[in-house]
Amino acid sequence: MKVKKLEIQNFRNISDISLVFDDEINVICGENAQGKTNIIEALWLFSGAKSFRNSKDNEFLKFGEKSAKISVDFEMLGVENQAAITFNDKKTAFLNDKKLPNTSSLAGKYNAIIFSPLDLTLVTDGPEKRRRFLDIAIGQLYPNYIEILRSYSRAVMQRNKIIKDYRYDKTISIMLDVFEAEIVEMGNKITDYRKRYINVLNKYVSKIYSGISSGKENIEISYIAKNGDILDHEKLKNSREVDMFTSTTSVGPHRDDMSFKINGINARNFGSQGQKRSVALSLKLAGAEVIKEISGEYPICLLDDVMSELDEGRQNYILNHIRNWQSFITCCDTSNIKNLKAGKVINIRNGGVI
Repeated sequence: MKVKKLEIQNFRNISDISLVFDDEINVICGENAQGKTNIIEALWLFSGAKSFRNSKDNEFLKFGEKSAKISVDFEMLGVENQAAITFNDKKTAFLNDKKLPNTSSLAGKYNAIIFSPLDLTLVTDGPEKRRRFLDIAIGQLYPNYIEILRSYSRAVMQRNKIIKDYRYDKTISIMLDVFEAEIVEMGNKITDYRKRYINVLNKYVSKIYSGISSGKENIEISYIAKNGDILDHEKLKNSREVDMFTSTTSVGPHRDDMSFKINGINARNFGSQGQKRSVALSLKLAGAEVIKEISGEYPICLLDDVMSELDEGRQNYILNHIRNWQSFITCCDTSNIKNLKAGKVINIRNGGVI
């Protein structure tokens, strides 16, 4: 997949910009707060996922403006496409001038991976971050998964609203039965998707991690289903007495996690800082390989200010590994990409090209 052109109007600190890209390496340079990450974010949003910065929709608008637009020309599997997202009261997505039901409908039609400094804490942070990694990766490959997640989340929210009254009125168990049935159905689908994805991911992540560690270490990734491999109604019913005091649902895939073992040892608890960063890097690069296997093409690779956070060995590994992909790298200091032999450099200041 290749992005040919990106146009931005009134997005973040960018008033009006049009960028034409190299088919391989694109380096976006500039000081902090000049608009580099905004360009990366715009490119990412076409994947159908939410912002990697956890931004609210109204934060996309340039200060004082009522609407914004980003549009991209890209080629996937030899077919040229044009996509656009407009921002005003809500986000609206278009593909080849056709309005889509929502921005998540772009999933699978435009593929990207994003790697930012926040991703370096993928191993050390809580399980929510690792679930989000899985959900974004799977959602890009299987748009139906996004709808399953939404249905599951709605059912959990409804159960949470009702469960707190269970201690006073056991007759509401009929209402709980309805939402728990949906939690079971959708929850088992989510777990199945996640496990199958990790099985494919393991094929690539071990090779990549071995390359980063110069063959000295091996890695194994596992899915941790907190309440067992299969979710059933009995487990939810048995948790009601506990859940009614917290107004939460303590059973289901929204509680699950991933484990990472390096040479058989838990990386999260006992791994060095360098090992944990290598795991995070391996997960992202392996995710791109999975996209390639399933879609037939590599996604675009977005590296937002991550090079300065890595030592030279890991920097070189990334640059060598993505040599045949189209990539977008932001940096303040060009010395972090001194090993680049080709590509395009775009200098950004105050939301514009200089």
